[in-house]
This record gives sequence, C-alpha cells and structure tokens, in this order.
Amino acid sequence: MASTVPMNGEKEAICPVCQELLKEPVSLGCGHNACQACITTNKKNAVINPRGRSNCPVCGTRFSFENLQVNQHLANVVERLREGKLNLDVGEKRDLCIHHGEKLLLFCKEDRKIICWVCERSQEHRGHHTFLREEAVKECQENLQNALRRLRKEQEKAEKLEADIEEDRISWKAGDAWALIFCQIQTERQRIQTGFDQLRRILDEEEQRELKKLGKEEQLILASLAEAEAELAYQSQVVQELISDLELRCRWPAAELLQDMSGTLK
Repeated sequence: MASTVPMNGEKEAICPVCQELLKEPVSLGCGHNACQACITTNKKNAVINPRGRSNCPVCGTRFSFENLQVNQHLANVVERLREGKLNLDVGEKRDLCIHHGEKLLLFCKEDRKIICWVCERSQEHRGHHTFLREEAVKECQENLQNALRRLRKEQEKAEKLEADIEEDRISWKAGDAWALIFCQIQTERQRIQTGFDQLRRILDEEEQRELKKLGKEEQLILASLAEAEAELAYQSQVVQELISDLELRCRWPAAELLQDMSGTLK
C-alpha cells in the first residue's frame, strides 16, 4: 500500500480506510474525506445508531450517511495526481533496458546507443568503448552547440552578402560603383545616338541593333543580381531551419538525444 502514496506528500488525497488514492471522494462533514466505496462498505459492517450515523475513521466525529457529499474539487486533484504518477512510471520505464530491465547508464560509442551494465558485458558490446551516460550527453550537447555556432556564423555571412547584393542592386541606378557603370552606358547611348543621327538615312538599322544590345546588357546585369539575391535568400532559409532543428534537439530528453545522435550530427 505504501507504494501508492504520491511522492509530493498530498496526504489529503489518501483514503484513511484503504490507504490508496481516493476514488469518488466524499466529505464526512468534519473536514476529512474517504472513498465512497470504503464508506459504503464500512456502513454495511459497522454498528449504526438509529439515526443512521457513524464515526469518522480519522477523528471519530459522528457523521450521517445521508449528508455525505461528493468532494469534486478533491476528485479533480486526485485525478491530476494519478495522471502525474502514471507519467512518472512511464518515464522510469523508458530509462530501463528493454532486454535486462537495468538502468541505461552507459553509452556505446561504436553502436551509438545507450545500454545498461549487463549489455556492456554481453557479446554484442564486448570490446566496445563505453562511457557514462552523463559524459556522452555532455559531449553530444557540446557538439550541438559547436554546430550551432558554425551555422550561425554561416548565417551571418549569408545575411551580410545578401545585404551587399541588395545595396548593389539599389545602387545600380543611384550608387557609387554601379552608378558609374550606368552613366557610362548612358554616355555611350548618347554618343551612338548622336553619331547615328548624322548618318540616319544609311545607318538606321545599325543604330537600333546597338541600342538593343546595350539594353540587353543592362537587363542581364539586373537579372543576375536578382538571381543571386533569390539564391542567398533560399540558403539563408535552409540555415535557419537547421538552426531551429538543432535548438529543438538540444531540448530533447537525454535518451532520445543519444538514440538519434547519428541523424542529429548528420
């Protein structure tokens, strides 16, 4: 019975009759509570006075069965305690070896998996390098942090390069270096137009061809900048997704983190 008592010391959630978590708790009027089934059973076996009264199993105060009320608030508390105990039991089982039932305290470097001390001495892991689980977790977390730092540096480089390209694209019309190139194209366009104006009657077709060529060069430069910008935006998104994934894995439970170490580092 003692094993059923919650670890957090919620004594009011324990039935004074069966010493287990309350089931359908009822208030006895004196401030104490008990399982409805336990009180009903007690009613059948106890000697009750003509008024249908009995004594509280804790303090001995008399109470009437007709005045018993279900303690819904306490029932909700007990339900939360029961769910928490169930989750705790599941978590404890996950830390046990499925083959030997021992705690998973070691990590096998060759097989990349957490094992118990019996596994370490088995034929499957004989001769392998094993470490304490805590040491392996620490190493794995350090590797993740190093990977995150490298990815963040790459992200910073990508963001800087993206900003530079954006600046170059804007300065194509009004910036320093690109503005000079644009002015040169404009000057060449004017020179060609002036020359062909003088020979319009005989060189009209050649003039149009040269102007179209300059226009295509301008479009190619702008298109190249736009393509580079789009590619960097995509790479930046990929790096951000990798960072988010690694940050999520850093918060994984130790068992899941070690079980998936190969996929994580990859």
